[in-house]
Amino acid sequence: MTLAANPLFEIGNHGTRHVPLSVTGRSAYGIRGTQSADEVVTEVWTNHTRIAALTGKPPTWFRPGTAYYDDIAVAIVDELGERPLGFRVDADNGAKASAAQVRSKITGAAPGSVVLAHMNHPASGTAAGVSDAITALRAAGWEFASLAGQVVN
Repeated sequence: MTLAANPLFEIGNHGTRHVPLSVTGRSAYGIRGTQSADEVVTEVWTNHTRIAALTGKPPTWFRPGTAYYDDIAVAIVDELGERPLGFRVDADNGAKASAAQVRSKITGAAPGSVVLAHMNHPASGTAAGVSDAITALRAAGWEFASLAGQVVN
């Protein structure tokens, strides 16, 4: 896995079915969530073991599909040894934004923001927008950090 070996990337867990993490089946964006503690564990742990087997390293971070958690699901993720993660800036609206919109959202982000963007849609404006934003922010003196070792609220 080339991406997993690249020190600029950290492979995180996004769930097995990409659904909201809930013990009550709560929906987000019209997607029904997990419906019990057992389903929460399955959603997290099945993908955790897949990632560890593929990359040789277990994931540290977890963000569910739709970024929705309930409080019990957050506690379960913690108990499974992963750190729940959200984001502050949705840079590309699910890979639907133009390159200019992506650049604007990222360059307008507050320092320390976790930015969400979808690199799995190569025909979208995401790659060009992220590249332009990084160039602009570096020129303005910004530095970038990985999540490793960071305190994320």
